[in-house]
Amino acid sequence: DFLCVSLVNGFVQLRYNLGDKTVTLQTLHKVQANGNTWHSLKAGRVGNEGYLGLDGINVTQKAGPGMNALDAHTDFFVGGVSSLNLVNAVAVENEPMGFTGCIREVVVNDRELKLTVTDPKGGANVGDCDGTVCGYTVCKNNGTCQVGNSGFSCSCPQEWIGRRCEQSIHCAQHQCGPQALCVPQPASFSYVCVCALGWSGKYCDSKIKFFIAEFMGSSYIKYTDPSYGDRDLRYSRIALNFTTSQTEGLIAWMGRGDNEDDDFLGIGLANGTLKVVINLGERISVPLIHSKYSTCCDERWHFVTVVQNQTCIKVYFDEELILFEDIDPHRKYTALNYGGICYFGGFEIGRKVNTVTMGLFQKEFIGKIKDVVLFQDSKKIQLMRAEGYNVYNGN
Repeated sequence: DFLCVSLVNGFVQLRYNLGDKTVTLQTLHKVQANGNTWHSLKAGRVGNEGYLGLDGINVTQKAGPGMNALDAHTDFFVGGVSSLNLVNAVAVENEPMGFTGCIREVVVNDRELKLTVTDPKGGANVGDCDGTVCGYTVCKNNGTCQVGNSGFSCSCPQEWIGRRCEQSIHCAQHQCGPQALCVPQPASFSYVCVCALGWSGKYCDSKIKFFIAEFMGSSYIKYTDPSYGDRDLRYSRIALNFTTSQTEGLIAWMGRGDNEDDDFLGIGLANGTLKVVINLGERISVPLIHSKYSTCCDERWHFVTVVQNQTCIKVYFDEELILFEDIDPHRKYTALNYGGICYFGGFEIGRKVNTVTMGLFQKEFIGKIKDVVLFQDSKKIQLMRAEGYNVYNGN
């Protein structure tokens, strides 16, 4: 499998192969080769349907039957490759060659790649395109960079301060504790403190302990499974208790959530009913919903267990089996390679639930969670020892 974006005779081409056939898309107009104009390029695919856009003019390729997952376990190359042997013969139209020009702001699956000296794994024959200490996005939040005798300086918009315009004026003199994040509230010319796990109070200066985690809506817990390397991922299990009055929300997500091809198992609420989704490697994430159980949002405690036996999924609600489905009778993928990462209530600050879950769930969870058990472990997860923010004592 591969996905390649290249410049061919002045046109931009997108070529990708998901395992069965190669699809080629080409822009409708050429790139200006004057070396002074920046171009905006968007390329990608949804399933096996591709899209390519240059400076706002888009081209799409309708999908036919076939594979719909990109299984490419390789490094991500920008501008060239370490060896031409790594380029698939049909990935480019002519003989492969490195790109000559400037590239900036590369965003892959909503995450920007840092094209700096230290962040990539490696590279060669790459220089500073801007040629000054200003460079690209040195000044944050639309600040203007100016070159000076001693380096650079940033001219900041009205509501931002700092050497790089990185700090809101509303957080300039905040009183949040060291275990907190200051979140500006421009509408009220103020701020709020978002507490790290284990802290509470207006300024997050009170230490707390809990066995029941209460989620406020902009909350999350990220738990790293210390036994992940020893698990038999063909037979996964997660069980927990929850209570809520809301009809929407992500309760739990087993998986890294970094890109669309990551394996995952998700539990949440949609339209007042319990919803379970799972992907074992081929984007098979057909929602499993049992509409009978709309009582899950009645502020009572409910017990949910999801069991994965290869491709067979069982869902128990208050100890009653409500769903039993084989999501792939062909057994192409049978293991839940979730990376040892479990999220509860939502994702890191700035990562929206509907974006990370690709629309499978719409909102963060508001309510309480307790008694989380993975696989057949004899002990419950100690949520207090995980990473998180804005989670409080729900005892």
